[in-house]
Amino acid sequence: MLWKAKKNRKPLVLRGARQVGKTTVVAQFGKHFKQYIHLNLELIEDQQHFLKHTTIEDTIDSIFYAKNKQLSKRPHTLLFIDEIQEIPAALGLLRYFYEQVPDLHVIAAGSLLETVFNRTIHYPVGRVEFLILRPVSFPEYLQAIGEHNALEQLSHLPIAAFAQTKLLKLFQQYTLIGGMPEIVSHYAEHRDLVALKPLYESLLLSYMDDVEKYADNNTQNQTLRLAIRAAFSEAGKRIRFHGFGPSNYGSREMGEALRALEKTLLIHLIYPTTGVKLPLLPDHKKAPRLQVLDTGMINYFAGLQGDILSSPNLDAIHEGLIIEHVIGQELLAAENSVIETLNFWVREKKTSMAEVDYLYKYNGLLIPIEVKKGATGKLKSLHLYMEQAPHNMAIRLHSGAFEISTIETNNEKTYYLLSLPYYLVSQIHLYLPWFEKQIKALLKKKTIIIS
Repeated sequence: MLWKAKKNRKPLVLRGARQVGKTTVVAQFGKHFKQYIHLNLELIEDQQHFLKHTTIEDTIDSIFYAKNKQLSKRPHTLLFIDEIQEIPAALGLLRYFYEQVPDLHVIAAGSLLETVFNRTIHYPVGRVEFLILRPVSFPEYLQAIGEHNALEQLSHLPIAAFAQTKLLKLFQQYTLIGGMPEIVSHYAEHRDLVALKPLYESLLLSYMDDVEKYADNNTQNQTLRLAIRAAFSEAGKRIRFHGFGPSNYGSREMGEALRALEKTLLIHLIYPTTGVKLPLLPDHKKAPRLQVLDTGMINYFAGLQGDILSSPNLDAIHEGLIIEHVIGQELLAAENSVIETLNFWVREKKTSMAEVDYLYKYNGLLIPIEVKKGATGKLKSLHLYMEQAPHNMAIRLHSGAFEISTIETNNEKTYYLLSLPYYLVSQIHLYLPWFEKQIKALLKKKTIIIS
């Protein structure tokens, strides 16, 4: 709605991997307009509007006429151009929508693979704005399955103790199923996990088919297909490009494939940082950690669904990688900027290795986040980070209760640890200001009051 109300609004390009619900979201948004026009440029009849007409006004007249819409209501119309990569001329016209038809609301979306492989296709720089769409977050999942009371409790700050058991169980269910809209919608209606199997397989096939459609040659096609399949097995781990898969491909071939998939938002290559202050400077000489689109897809293709169903604790599954991965997915879900990504910290020495799972930007600070179970005294990497950090705030996400602890490192630095149940990861932006106030109260009164 903020985009809709902008005075100098530009056409909006909606980015995101295939099957994350772009078309559905825009259709829902279209209900806020008097008229909604949906063009699918995979259809010949919709392509013609951009192939037969030479001026932007002729194109608009043609679209409104074909879709039986009133030109007099143009300022109250949303035009959605889906699969826009199919007609490069349509991409070029986006600048003219901005410059000559500013009263018309225009949203475009399409396959990112086409723009990766076809160097002649590009969006008009400075004439469009971008918004990213990711899989369903945990709060959105609760809304989708009708758990409105749980969703309401999630927003209470601090969380009530009685909400813990149910919310932890629901978060485990979300971790199992994942956030792909079609999967979530089907489960919300049928509550049948077995029936989700063909949907997961269909998702993977759709990504494979997209690769085959746009890859330049058979070698590139095979490399990308292998990279997609392997990504769901290697997700959550730090990887090397050489032999990724495992395969016989070298660093160059597999690096190109993985970077192509990253541009389509199917995966993220997360490079570590060694600093504790802004600006964040990822070290591209170090091995990246692999984050894929959706944790539910990892569970299915890695055969982990049974483990999640039978385990009382997410920490124990897949060496803790699944819970770390879904936390990353939730952190990404809170970002709608194309350039935002995940970050983690390392200190690598010959004799020791330290790693903090995530870094969270807050008021010019890098707040460390550890995804751990167990006693606070065992958080050795976190202690090392905090000894260098120019602040005294840290977060632990775990399966236990909400609490605040005062920690002293080996070098006698005191810092404060906010331990949150996993399901509150989406609420960190609310808890950090509250946490900061509690620390100030402690320093002033030597006590923390949690109410």
